[in-house]
Amino acid sequence: MKTLLVVMLLVVGCAIPALATEPTLHLVLTPSQKPTDLLAAGEEFGQALGKLCGARVRVTVASDYAAVPEALRNRTADLAFVHPGGYVLASREAKARIVARNLWHGTSSFTSRIFVRKDSGITTLEALRGKTMAFVDPTSTSGYIYPMVLLMQRGLVRDRDPKTFFREVMFAGAHDAAMRALLNGHVDAIASFDLAREQYLSEPAEREKIVFVAETPPIPEAGIAARDGLDPALFDKVRAALLQMRGPAYASLLNRLYGIDGFAPADDRDYDPVRAAIELLGVRPR
Repeated sequence: MKTLLVVMLLVVGCAIPALATEPTLHLVLTPSQKPTDLLAAGEEFGQALGKLCGARVRVTVASDYAAVPEALRNRTADLAFVHPGGYVLASREAKARIVARNLWHGTSSFTSRIFVRKDSGITTLEALRGKTMAFVDPTSTSGYIYPMVLLMQRGLVRDRDPKTFFREVMFAGAHDAAMRALLNGHVDAIASFDLAREQYLSEPAEREKIVFVAETPPIPEAGIAARDGLDPALFDKVRAALLQMRGPAYASLLNRLYGIDGFAPADDRDYDPVRAAIELLGVRPR
C-alpha cells in the first residue's frame, strides 16, 4: 500500500506541472447568427481545436460585430472568428494577423446579394428607391460594406448615407434575423451573403418566396485572426491545427458553427479589396 501510494503521488506530482504549462486561448466568435446556437457549436469547436494544438480554448460570443476587433485590440481575446471587414478593421486597429481563412462550399470567396420578396414585383435596384431596407451590422462585409459600395457606385446612395435612397433603414444584427424580417414582410429588402436564403430558410416553399436583384463582386473569405503579440510558436500550432480540421470527422461541427467545411492558408494581402471598400465607405470602429 505504501509503495502504491508513493507511485500515485509521483504520478500526480508529475502531472501538475504539465497542466500548469498548458496554454489557454480565448476565442471570440462574431455573432452573425443566433448567439445561443453559435456558442454551443463554438464550445465544441474549441475543444476540438484545443486537442489538435495542445491548448485549452475558451470560447465566447461577442456582443456585436464591433466588439470583435476591440477584443483583439485590448488583448482580452487571443483568437477571433472574423468576417472579412472585421479582419481588416482588426488588422488596422489592433495589428491582428490572419491565421487561416474559411472554406465555404469548397471555395474561399463569396458575394453579397440584395434580396427581396418575389411577390413584391421589385426586379431592379432602382425600384428600391423609397423602400425599407435591412442591413445586418455597420461593419458586416456582406451585410453592409459591399452592398453599400455597390449602391454608391450605381449612383443610388449619396454621401455614404443609405437614407438618401431608402425611406427607412434598420440593422437586423444577424443574417438569419435579416432574412426572417424580409420573409415576414417587415422590410422590402435586405443585404446578406449569397447563400443566406439556402442557409437560413429550410423549407423550399419559403426559399421560393425570396429572390435577389443585385450581386457584388467576390469577397475573400475570412476566418480566424490572432491578436498582436501571440506567441509565434503557438500561432503556428493553431494554424496547423486549423488546416487539419476538414473532412468527415469535422464536417458536422464546422457546418453547425458557421456553415463552413474547413480552412485554407491565408495571407494579409488577400484582403486588399476589402480594405479598398472600407476606405471608400469610411468605416471606422465605434
